[in-house]
Amino acid sequence: MSTITAAMVKELRQKTGAAMMACKKALQEVGGNIDEAIKYLRKAGEAKADKRSGKTAAEGRVAIAQSTNKKSAFIAEVNSETDFVARDESFVAFANTIAQRGLDEKVTTLEALLELPYEAGSDVTVDTFRKGLINKLGENVQIRRVTLANSDGVVGDYCHGDRIGVLVAVNQDNMDLAKDIAMHIAATNPQAITENGIPQSMLDNEKDIFMAQAKESGKPQEIIEKMVTGRINKFLKEVSLVGQPFVKDSSKSIGVLLKEHGATVTSFVRLEVGEGIEKEEQSFADEVMAQVQGND
Repeated sequence: MSTITAAMVKELRQKTGAAMMACKKALQEVGGNIDEAIKYLRKAGEAKADKRSGKTAAEGRVAIAQSTNKKSAFIAEVNSETDFVARDESFVAFANTIAQRGLDEKVTTLEALLELPYEAGSDVTVDTFRKGLINKLGENVQIRRVTLANSDGVVGDYCHGDRIGVLVAVNQDNMDLAKDIAMHIAATNPQAITENGIPQSMLDNEKDIFMAQAKESGKPQEIIEKMVTGRINKFLKEVSLVGQPFVKDSSKSIGVLLKEHGATVTSFVRLEVGEGIEKEEQSFADEVMAQVQGND
């Protein structure tokens, strides 16, 4: 068996993201052959990933990569089981790397991102590296959502901590404006750019709620209809971007702000970590013990 050097272990770690001892063991098992060690770790990572795939991953972080000309940006939500792992430097590096790879390769779907080489020219894909990271960290790691945004003007970005991220495409070359609107979106979570973009299912649901509430007033049906119409109109302004009061100056709406600059928002995406995921109840002590013991 060939001697396993620290340099060999380091190279394998860089290529796979696996733990140091796992890399050393893999190299020992295959006689020091790096390529065979990658295959060995891949199988181990897949087994570990399969084992942890049922674990809820509702923590994590949002990562954003921005092009130098500010006309493109890529955003990704990467999830872990606990916030301990979400702060781990290996996890943070993984999130930042995949955001940059998504931007570099201009991928538009999660499936395409997972199939990318984790590093340009590497035979290790993003998904393979992700599985190796599961092996290293002992937690389920998932890439949940990704979006590539493009604009003839600029794409503004804003992160609130590492849990909320926003991209907004504006048709003017005005990054200050785009940044302000991105920050506003992070704070208010609009559902669409204009009222016309609000999903009909959402409108129907709100109308049913307003109708039930109005009927409790005991007023005539024609009055109830007017009450519901008024509430729907108010709701549309509250959840559409252009109808919302600007968070930095509530005397004007986002629509007015855009008009002042002769600009329009062509698209936006807001990702919040764990949004819509039903979290498993786990005590702080249980989280600590899981990390200490490496429980599956």
